[in-house]
Amino acid sequence: MKTLVVSNERQSIRIVFFWLGNYHDHDVRICCFMLYNDVNYFEEKCTTIERNQKMNIILSFLHTLLISFLEMFYLVGVIIVIGFILGALERLSNSYLVRTFGSRGVMVTAWIGTPIHEIGHLLQCFIWGHRVSRVRLLQLNHPSGILGFVEHHYNPNSMYQQVGNFFIGLGPIFSGIGSLILGMYLLVPASFLAFKTELQQRIKFERLDVTVLKTIGESVSVICKNLFTLENLINPLFWIFLVIAFSISSHIALSTSDIRGSARGLSMLFFVLFLFNIISRLLNWDTYEMIFKLTGYNAYVLAFGSIALLFSFITLLISILLFNAKRLLVR
Repeated sequence: MKTLVVSNERQSIRIVFFWLGNYHDHDVRICCFMLYNDVNYFEEKCTTIERNQKMNIILSFLHTLLISFLEMFYLVGVIIVIGFILGALERLSNSYLVRTFGSRGVMVTAWIGTPIHEIGHLLQCFIWGHRVSRVRLLQLNHPSGILGFVEHHYNPNSMYQQVGNFFIGLGPIFSGIGSLILGMYLLVPASFLAFKTELQQRIKFERLDVTVLKTIGESVSVICKNLFTLENLINPLFWIFLVIAFSISSHIALSTSDIRGSARGLSMLFFVLFLFNIISRLLNWDTYEMIFKLTGYNAYVLAFGSIALLFSFITLLISILLFNAKRLLVR
């Protein structure tokens, strides 16, 4: 038995030759040459495989990232969009009211709207385990112009509490929409029951596309048909509900600090979804279908959110009319 060692840049291969007779040197050289070519081919194949593996890892990472983003959008995208629309409508209507009546124009609706806004923050603080240090549901004539606030603290090492920042920031939207629904249920129960029945029969949510606009349109149509009826117009409780609804809609939008807090929580929520998807991918779970089935609640978010959108839009129209009426009177 003879042993020959052939080396290159990547590795050393020990070649063991067995023979019974005597081999000449040129036979050994030929054998080494053939084996050396095989080694080069083997190295090229290994390099290709390694490159493909790295590419697969990168593609898998990007795919998981995309799926996590889509899942987050399906879970909370609708409520975020509704929040931004409500914020835009509120800022416009309040600007017209201030230009018409001064700061008193906003104070008229603040008695009801601001406490409900702050209660939304407060309830979410309790749900997500934040420590509340100070609360002002309503403060008038404060030098800063702040009508109310909830001061809270959380453990930065707690992933649960960090995710909670998102929902605490959006608390006024939940409390505002919830209060509008409760107001309908208590003050105009017949309209609420009719709205609920038609909602279950007609409103569906299948995907986030242009059908969302159709869902909102159908929801607003159902609300108007069942709320603004002749029977309600002669009902004093209906007018009480309108005052409450306009007050809530005038203070449902998020402040700058609310948006900053929600952004921190949203980034942590995305991180949690991303980790969940990585684990699910290793276990061959289809998280996308799982999350998509959970998003059926978006139909109700859209429908009930449409109540807030409707009254916010009506508030804006009224504030514009009052502003123009004052301009005509001044002339």
